[in-house]
Amino acid sequence: MTADAARPPARPGTRSAARERLLGTASALFYAEGVRAVGVDRVVTEAAVTRATFYRHFTGKEALVVAYLDAVDAGVRERAGELPDAPDDVAAWLRRLTAEIGDELCRPGFRGCAFINAAAEYPDAASPVRVAVRRHREWLQDAATRALARTGHPDPRAAGSRWMALRDGAMVGAYLGDVDDARAALRAGVDDLLTGR
Repeated sequence: MTADAARPPARPGTRSAARERLLGTASALFYAEGVRAVGVDRVVTEAAVTRATFYRHFTGKEALVVAYLDAVDAGVRERAGELPDAPDDVAAWLRRLTAEIGDELCRPGFRGCAFINAAAEYPDAASPVRVAVRRHREWLQDAATRALARTGHPDPRAAGSRWMALRDGAMVGAYLGDVDDARAALRAGVDDLLTGR
C-alpha cells in the first residue's frame, strides 16, 4: 500500500501543498491550452503527485475545472475590493477595476477571459463549470451595476449590462486583434458610462 492510499480522503476544499500544486498546475495548463485539451494524467504528471493524491482532493476533472474558475473568481474579487459608497469614490473604483482589466489584456500569454473560454468548452448550461462561470459573471455585472447606481447613473441596470459587454468585447478583441485598440475602447466606453452618455 502506498502512503497516499493509507491516508484518509481529504475533506472537499481542504488546503494542502499537493492540492495547491495540482490547482496551480491545472490553472496554468487550462488557461494556456484549453480545458478540454488537458487531461488529468497530464496535470498529475506535471504537478508531480499521484493519481490517488489527485482523487483525494478532487472528485474528477470537472471538479478541478470548477476549482480553477473559483480561484480566478476569488482573485478578481480580491483585487476589486469592497465597493465604496461615495459617488466620486465609486467612480474611481470602477475606473480602477476597468484599468486592471485593461492591464490584463497586455499581460504576456493573455488568451482571453478564463470564464468565456471555459463556457465555450462546456455547452451544457447546467454543468457545474457553467454554474461557476455564471456565478462569477453575475457577481461582476452586479458589482458594476451597483457602482453605476451609486454614481447616480439614470439607468444603472442597462449601464451595468453595457459595462459587461464592453469588458467581454475587450477580452475577445485583445486576444484576436489589437490589444491597444481593445483597451482604449474599453476605457472610452466606461468613461461614457460614468458621464451618463
